[in-house]
Amino acid sequence: MIRLYGLLFLIDLVMLLVALIDCLSTDEHQVRNVPKLAWVFIILLFSPVGWIAWFVAGRPQQAGAGVRPGAQWRPGAGFPEDQRPQPRQRPLAPDDDPAFLRDLARNRQADEEMFAKWEADLRRREDELRKRDEPKDQ
Repeated sequence: MIRLYGLLFLIDLVMLLVALIDCLSTDEHQVRNVPKLAWVFIILLFSPVGWIAWFVAGRPQQAGAGVRPGAQWRPGAGFPEDQRPQPRQRPLAPDDDPAFLRDLARNRQADEEMFAKWEADLRRREDELRKRDEPKDQ
């Protein structure tokens, strides 16, 4: 007899926890008959009647058999498949984008030309300094 009472107590405890978690995770506007906070107190204070009442009278109703799953849109539920927006083409990574690679080649060529001009200017300035610092005819 003690085993039976122990088993019934464990079943009651598990169902109480399941009902409480289900009640707390349900949106406030979906709870039926009584406010959500009242359901929490009913579940906790009147076990096992509280959790049985939650599953029978307080839990949100599921879509009827005549309604296609996903046909009714609810906030936070996503889109039904036939109304789902089409994904945009995802942006290409820079190393896969031909325009970026073309610009990269142009930029590299422009940089090389600029460096060549800087080197020529530097050589010219160094030559001018050498000529200025060289001793005049002795």
